[in-house]
Amino acid sequence: MNHTISALVENKFGVLARVAGMFSGRGFNIETLNVGPMYGGKYSRITVTVKDGRNSVDQCVKQLSKLVNVIEVEDFEDSGKFVARELVMIKIKCDSSNRTELLEIAGLFRGKVIDVDKTSLIIECTGNPNKIKAFFGMVAPYGIIEMARTGNVALKRGKAAELFDEGKE
Repeated sequence: MNHTISALVENKFGVLARVAGMFSGRGFNIETLNVGPMYGGKYSRITVTVKDGRNSVDQCVKQLSKLVNVIEVEDFEDSGKFVARELVMIKIKCDSSNRTELLEIAGLFRGKVIDVDKTSLIIECTGNPNKIKAFFGMVAPYGIIEMARTGNVALKRGKAAELFDEGKE
């Protein structure tokens, strides 16, 4: 089972190393790791995705919240309680004979062409991990030259989503 864990931390030297070290020290392989400063630069948000075959992420989250410079930690294990997106930039082989097909595929996935060359296209695509996987499946036959992928960024849904969920019970 994948767990997406979001930590609000102070934007200070060594915090990321302590967070990553805490996961690796407990035997977790970090599937994705994303970190970026918040508005104003005083804080950063770290989003980590780990696979949990041993059901011990809860203890890991508790220990993470006790680390110095960690403000808040959330484990988004219930997919209805949060939204997650990732970004991929992918350079694909193309020529004049298949450029139109690739542009149509980019359009289907709401991708954006950010570079065009005689022999390649670079397409930017954002979405949930399933959308990104489907996008890869469509463009892989054309030949992937190189790619960069961010991994998940995630935020808890707003209060309206919680009220809707309560009304279902």
